[in-house]
Amino acid sequence: MKVTNDDLSLILQVAELHDKAAFNELVRKYQSPIRRFFLHQTLGDEQLSDDLAQDTFIKAYTNIHQFKGTAAFSTWLYRIACNVLYDHHRRQRPTTDTDCPAVANRCAANSEQGMKMDVYGALARLADKERTCVTLQLVDGYPIERIAEITGMAVGTVKSHIFRGKQKLTMFLKQNGY
Repeated sequence: MKVTNDDLSLILQVAELHDKAAFNELVRKYQSPIRRFFLHQTLGDEQLSDDLAQDTFIKAYTNIHQFKGTAAFSTWLYRIACNVLYDHHRRQRPTTDTDCPAVANRCAANSEQGMKMDVYGALARLADKERTCVTLQLVDGYPIERIAEITGMAVGTVKSHIFRGKQKLTMFLKQNGY
């Protein structure tokens, strides 16, 4: 997928003229998908998702001169998002277990919230790369080749992560009555 003319025009304005208004247009266009990506990766942690999305856009702004245009801007941006996520995982250790009583009580209060927590509980059981590949395919609808571009993985590796991730999700959800 190539970069669109609209994106290319905005990227050039940012790279050459440091036009913040042009970058704001790019942020407006891609903020929701990037935030949604992080929301699924962080298992619904909105504050962390917002922080990671902000880090992604800061890195994109400071490195926009490195964008070559050989792939879509969104692919380049998602690649930055994946790197931000991997950096975050390297720095952090999980502090909350989805099976803890506080989470269980919160789920019981609202059945829709409970189902959401079950999905996030299932996603929590996936390895980071499995979760990334599965959500990019099932939630965001990206084809395997695009996921490979975004993550920097080989197509076969992406397929393996998706296959194993779907198996784990299916098993967890079946065990929990879905």
